Amino acid sequence: MIARRPATQRPGARPSRVAAAGSTGAARRRHLPEPGPDGATGAIGVVGPREPCPCGSGRRYKACHGERTRPAPVLRPFLGRRDEPDLVALRELVPSATAPVILAADHLAEHPRHADRRITLCTMLPQAAPALVRENGEILVAMQTALPGLDASRDIAGALLAALDAEPGSVVDVPAASSQRLVEQRPDGLAGLPRLTDLLDPAPLEITVHPGFGWWLPPSDDDSGPNQEVAAMLERANATVVPTVRLSTVPAAYWCHPSDRWHLRWALPLAAPAATAAGSAEADPAEVGAADAGDVARSEEALLDALARLAAAERLTVGPGSRFVGFFRADGLVVPVWDLAADTEAERCEEPAAALRLAYRETLADPTPLTAQERRVRAGLVGRSLTLR
Repeated sequence: MIARRPATQRPGARPSRVAAAGSTGAARRRHLPEPGPDGATGAIGVVGPREPCPCGSGRRYKACHGERTRPAPVLRPFLGRRDEPDLVALRELVPSATAPVILAADHLAEHPRHADRRITLCTMLPQAAPALVRENGEILVAMQTALPGLDASRDIAGALLAALDAEPGSVVDVPAASSQRLVEQRPDGLAGLPRLTDLLDPAPLEITVHPGFGWWLPPSDDDSGPNQEVAAMLERANATVVPTVRLSTVPAAYWCHPSDRWHLRWALPLAAPAATAAGSAEADPAEVGAADAGDVARSEEALLDALARLAAAERLTVGPGSRFVGFFRADGLVVPVWDLAADTEAERCEEPAAALRLAYRETLADPTPLTAQERRVRAGLVGRSLTLR
């Protein structure tokens, strides 16, 4: 019932590391490349050659991205999608979810035979497979895999293209298309690889969050159910799922209940870096393609300013008993996190989250400089932040 493959890869969360610049002398510091139009390379300013590389590899900068010939990871792989925050959430926050997708018109014009294929984007597949093709031809493509490359968007696109050409009933066990080794062998590097944003229709995803992995099993013609081995595997997988709910009043906000804690995590939209000769780091929020441009910060600096203003005014809350605990960066976006009062169910977050969204939008539009207190609050927020790699 479930396509199997040798367990050469083990599912698991990608390690998180704090991306930080050290404190060696200024004469030995080097600038990291500025972000390109597709969000490639780091947004961290300077780092010493013997300090940890900000990409999170654990290597020294001089042995990693200090080498100019070494391709840099893409920090915003889903840049340009209206639902970029939700895609980041599916990759980093949500344990079990699915979303049907449609191929882009340009791809179908070149490959009309793919027009009738059913394709579902999902969080994770058995054995952390990149994709699989069911007996009826339906394709499942995973956002979360064990061995990601330099660009998640290109990795997922590579798995999808391989699945479109695979036989029914097979597991697509291909290496990450943007792995360091494969990219270095290509004369055109990352630029020649298709992105997920190129393959999919631009309509926002319709996401369904599941309490377990029962959707791994295809529909059955009878009521016999899975065999004992498959049932045991599903039971083990379901035991790892943290209860999660996607809020309806706030885009890309997810309530979760790990163990005896309750949290809310909200992936915030961010405008695309402007590709200008002047190298500006800001762009018109409308250009990001978000459904509501009022939610889109012009830059991460503006976003953090808004959070600091709200925190200083004690308005950064999502209901009684909630506490803002900080934020982390994932795939180039900022994800604030709140602790919730015990036994807070997801529906109790809806109204406070909607009110906070309005306050956040108003604060984003505030052009005045931060006060001394707001600057202190902002420094504290940044000092506690993490960057997932």
